Amino acid sequence: MPQQDTETPGPATPSKYGVIVGVDGSEQSLRAAHWAAAEAYRRELPLSVVTAYSIPAFAASSMDGGYAMMDDSSLRAGADRVIDEAKEFLRDYPGEVSYYVESGDPTAVLLEYSEAAEMLVVGSRGRGGFFGRLLGSVSSALPAHAKCPTVLVPLKFSTKEENAVTTATGAIPIVAATDQPGAPAPGSLIEEGAHPIRTKDKRPVVAGVDGSDYGRVAALVAAQEASERETTLRLVCALPPLGSTLVWIPTHIDDTDAVKELQEKLEAGKLWLNDHYPELNIDAEVIDGTAVDVLVEETRGAQLTVLGTRGRGGFAGMLLGSTSQGVLQHAEGPLMVVPEEDDERIENRADFGPVL
Repeated sequence: MPQQDTETPGPATPSKYGVIVGVDGSEQSLRAAHWAAAEAYRRELPLSVVTAYSIPAFAASSMDGGYAMMDDSSLRAGADRVIDEAKEFLRDYPGEVSYYVESGDPTAVLLEYSEAAEMLVVGSRGRGGFFGRLLGSVSSALPAHAKCPTVLVPLKFSTKEENAVTTATGAIPIVAATDQPGAPAPGSLIEEGAHPIRTKDKRPVVAGVDGSDYGRVAALVAAQEASERETTLRLVCALPPLGSTLVWIPTHIDDTDAVKELQEKLEAGKLWLNDHYPELNIDAEVIDGTAVDVLVEETRGAQLTVLGTRGRGGFAGMLLGSTSQGVLQHAEGPLMVVPEEDDERIENRADFGPVL
């Protein structure tokens, strides 16, 4: 089981680790830590800051036991420095926070932690730990196999004040960073630290839907997120060119018919979601374009974009497939990927009208 750097944890519970963030000492990981801290504070959950290190296989195979021990000690010291930087950065964070240093593959470590957490947060770039590999195997492994929702904080995510949120209990920490040339180096961010402000984020929560059960579960999660944030839920469905391979749209209809049919089904989806979240304001729109292009554009105006782990080749299928690298490179807001799970609420979706 994961070990804390200051104490041995007790038996795992569903919210034991609360909101987890992986850090590696880079500016991008501090941005992810900022987002995770704000989310943990808003949800009134513990914040768990995790780093991991491992000896490269080629190096370990060429060392005798003595050299390997020395190398492990050096790597552990580096990991401890990463945690020390995170502690300094979050020194004024008002919520509960724990710090963990692990020896092992970063992906495997985070996946194990996700079994006793409510959310897992990682950045998209960094110094070669979680983040340097995120556009490779990790981008698929974490969202596809995590036991809790995974939030990917992209490189272009800004921690400016307009991206802050607040709760009834008061302020949430935020970092005075910028995406403009000459942005502060990691050391500057650490020196600045996290400080509270009181700005409410009015941007919508977006759910990408494609007619799959995974997409419906993601829409329910997005509805919950929007309801808790007291903002609008925006449902979007991409309509690629009719020449594309589409198993869910007849090839004999034109664009006008396709848009009308999809919009009708989205409206039925709104009725279904409002049955479960009566006070929620919901918008729905069919948008011309590929799923990835539509998703990237939506992230520019959303405080959170929510997807399922799988789909019918739409948002989720794209995210975990060959185009995930392009999505993560160009997205400008946090992406939440919801794991596959059963939700009995999807059983009555057909009662509210035609289904995608």
